Amino acid sequence: MTAKSDPHEVAERGGRQLFDGPPRVLEERRSQKLAPSGGSDPHEVGERGGRQLFDGPPREKLAPSGGSDPHEVGERGGPQSLAQKLVARAARRKSVAVGEIVTCQVDLAMFHDSSGPRRLKPMLQELGAQIWDKSKVVLVMDHYVPERDDESRRIVRIARDWAREQALPHVYDSQGICHVVVPQHGHIRPGMFCVGGDSHSPTGGAFGAYMFGIGSTEMLGVMVTGEIWLRVPQTMAMNWFGTLSAGVCAKDMMLAMIARFGMNGANYQAVEFTGSAVTALSMQERMTLCNMSAELGAQTGLVAADQVTWQWLDALRSAPGVQVQIERETLSSDPGTFDLQHDFDASQLEPQLAAPHSPAHGVPIAEHADTRIDVAYIGACTGAKLDDLRFAAQVLKGKKIASRVQLMVAPASLKDRAQAEAEGTMQVLMDAGASVLPSACGVCAGYGDSFADGQTVISSTARNFKGRMGPPGTQVFLASAYTVAASALLGRITDPRGMMA
Repeated sequence: MTAKSDPHEVAERGGRQLFDGPPRVLEERRSQKLAPSGGSDPHEVGERGGRQLFDGPPREKLAPSGGSDPHEVGERGGPQSLAQKLVARAARRKSVAVGEIVTCQVDLAMFHDSSGPRRLKPMLQELGAQIWDKSKVVLVMDHYVPERDDESRRIVRIARDWAREQALPHVYDSQGICHVVVPQHGHIRPGMFCVGGDSHSPTGGAFGAYMFGIGSTEMLGVMVTGEIWLRVPQTMAMNWFGTLSAGVCAKDMMLAMIARFGMNGANYQAVEFTGSAVTALSMQERMTLCNMSAELGAQTGLVAADQVTWQWLDALRSAPGVQVQIERETLSSDPGTFDLQHDFDASQLEPQLAAPHSPAHGVPIAEHADTRIDVAYIGACTGAKLDDLRFAAQVLKGKKIASRVQLMVAPASLKDRAQAEAEGTMQVLMDAGASVLPSACGVCAGYGDSFADGQTVISSTARNFKGRMGPPGTQVFLASAYTVAASALLGRITDPRGMMA
């Protein structure tokens, strides 16, 4: 797929220009109660069936009266959102105001074989510049591995050679996908300010850190100075109360939100996920929420750190090769600091499905039930973490997939794959008929293998743009690992509820 087809792959194209500028859309929508694109009424939830999923109009915070100067407000202090607190810390300020432009100190810069050395090396050489702090740089080889042709071998060789030349201390070669591998090695912790050379970098926000994707030219500036400017974002709260049903997970939550607000719904602001249904999620499920905040059009997605976060990080201490230093300071949003809040009843959420060719084409699964499929794919940073593999195994245990369906599983990291093997999860998937692929971005990123023209695919990945995972004639539906597994069993799109082992 050409770069023009995917408006969110800013990091791979170089720059934030598509999302720069004042948040006019959000301001306009605030005055319109954030009506969904197309003018549909948010209260017309009868089409989704059951009780109301979206709990009324958004709660809005009144703008300060008197036209206060944001710089004065930032210096004075006062209540701050989590996003503001993280930005203020990085800017070495007591507080910051929404709309203020500040320069932030970067705690971590991550990039991969596609976005990193092949682009950064020649620019650094041209400038005669050095990396500001190699201890804060992480390089992951995940896009072009395993190498399949001369071009991929060339790109990976550049990355490996440059890593040796620079003596980078944090390099992960063919260990899995960067957004999963980096936190698994303790590099992302609460309170940090991080940038990544990939559009799904907001994944790091699941740990109570501020993390967002940038392009190669901006990454060059970070590499030389250790700094980056940004405009302090507004915060849109997605508040989920209630309890998710069995067979429904974070992927369904995200598909529902993206369908509701569209792929530019967050207007490059911060989205914070809150509420009892969010705090009940595991770390990897929180990662799914923040990961797909990119598809919601956010600069970053955030979940405030809590006991779940600390327990996950504490568990890393015993992992070989992982050094985690934790400051147990918990940052959270002060009351009344959300610019907008939307409430959702998790107990009313059904399994969701995004039809071709956009993640915003989300509907309850019943609207496409019984659509025949050719391939079921569990992969990517979004949908093949250990939790996702377990979800699929719950559906597939003791069963066999339909004879004419391919079930392909590409675990998000070697660590997740090893743990899934140790506990028997991978065996369940293979016994059901799954083919296991390398732990890499693979077909989701459009590199290497792709699906065939005319095939219908149900996938746990984040994006289904035309031409991304195969020829334009390939039809890709997005769903959770639960739904992908259930559909593989029957050879057609299937509701996973009631099929759990």
